[in-house]
Amino acid sequence: MSGGPVLSRALGLGLGYAADRVLGDPARWHPVAGFGRLAGRVEQVAYADRRAAGAVHVALLVGGAVGLGAVAERAVHGRPAGHVLLTAAATWTVLGGTSLDRETAAVERLLAAGSLEAARRQVARLVGRDTTSLDAGGVARAAVESVAENTSDAVVAPLVWGAVAGVPGLLGHRAANTLDAMVGHRSTRYARFGWAAARLDDVLNLPGSRLTAALVVVLGEDRRGAVRAWRRDAAAHPSPNAGPVESSVAGALGVRLGGTTAYGTGADRRVEERPALGDGREPDHVDLARARRLVLRVDLAAVLVAAAVAGGGSHRSP
Repeated sequence: MSGGPVLSRALGLGLGYAADRVLGDPARWHPVAGFGRLAGRVEQVAYADRRAAGAVHVALLVGGAVGLGAVAERAVHGRPAGHVLLTAAATWTVLGGTSLDRETAAVERLLAAGSLEAARRQVARLVGRDTTSLDAGGVARAAVESVAENTSDAVVAPLVWGAVAGVPGLLGHRAANTLDAMVGHRSTRYARFGWAAARLDDVLNLPGSRLTAALVVVLGEDRRGAVRAWRRDAAAHPSPNAGPVESSVAGALGVRLGGTTAYGTGADRRVEERPALGDGREPDHVDLARARRLVLRVDLAAVLVAAAVAGGGSHRSP
């Protein structure tokens, strides 16, 4: 591989991250929202209560996203400036760090003001659980857990895939992550059809979640606490990727995450007893502010790591 494409990839990742920090997600005509609408239409045709049908659904949509990225990169081959701009645009499209921070900051402000009902409604924008009966500690816990998991899923993991696979990696990861959010949950309708989306998302987020947890250890307030919670508690979490991230964040902040978590309503309602992560007290709005500062440091470090990985390809011979 020549130096030009990988160096422009590194620069594009950095510029795309900067664009997300400055601009956030576009209010209208977001490409990811458009992909979601397309996926919904494909589901109407492809749905069947079978794993095989779900696998075809995922293959078509994720494969299409990867193919689109490959075609786009081929179109700018030999044009470094074009490659930088393409990579930056794709990176900005798939990252969600600034929107995550803004939504979380709104929860923090509402909790600080004692507006519990409004905080419940706001945190419902971040999590899939039932928030209607959460107390202030439950709202703060839900927000901290969301910040931790989504920092990995919506910032670090896409940067990792952008570093190693360029625009196809960025778009493919985001497509898989979106499908998991749409059909990967364990409801009556998606128990089998959503299996492939959930498993693919688990695989693609594995390297990003480990890098996120490692950066939390390095950059957190309590390194020993982060390592201890990660090693002791992560494996008990039902998600192979949320476990390391949430437990390391809990240990770094000195708070306790996990506990009773309710999902869905009516016939699809289920209540899970999540394992305790960390040794501390239940988080509050002050800890939510600390979590936001921690993940910002993690985001910045992840950009540097991704750029270094991408740029490191320039030392390989063609």
